[in-house]
Amino acid sequence: MSLDSLKSRIPDYAKDLKLNLGSVIGNSDLPAQQLWGTVLSTAIASRSPVVLRELEPEAKAALSPEAYTAAKSAAAIMAMNNVFYRTRHLLSDHEYGTLRAGLRMNIIGNPGVDKVDFELWSFAVSAINGCGMCLDSHEQVLRKAGVDRETIQESFKIASVVQAVAVTLDAEAALAE
Repeated sequence: MSLDSLKSRIPDYAKDLKLNLGSVIGNSDLPAQQLWGTVLSTAIASRSPVVLRELEPEAKAALSPEAYTAAKSAAAIMAMNNVFYRTRHLLSDHEYGTLRAGLRMNIIGNPGVDKVDFELWSFAVSAINGCGMCLDSHEQVLRKAGVDRETIQESFKIASVVQAVAVTLDAEAALAE
């Protein structure tokens, strides 16, 4: 299972996705840990078993055990936070924003890898999950840490392509049933 195997599954009508997948992963300027942590966390966030099964082995091979676990942790914690904070933000009653969250998020403070990498992965997952409040929060942390806009954009380019591939392949699987 691999990136090439995943690309071979993409139908001809989605050729742009095939090209983009190869480009955003194969030609990325991100350091390996940032790249493969972003790939793994967004593959998890895509909720596509096919995408995850195809991309996980390469991510696991490219990441240290700590980074591998941290990337999975970013996907897990953001699955919760994106729903919570997106809901809080979308509610017309802004009093919810003054209430204590009361949710454990210890992994954010101590992810076991460089904080910038974890923030980048959390940002990319938030792009898939559509939480504007989380996107703004993680982007601000990244920018304060000196991360340039091109690096941040690289993470959400990966997120957008991984998500699009997941949607396309899941649709094809549903239509084949």
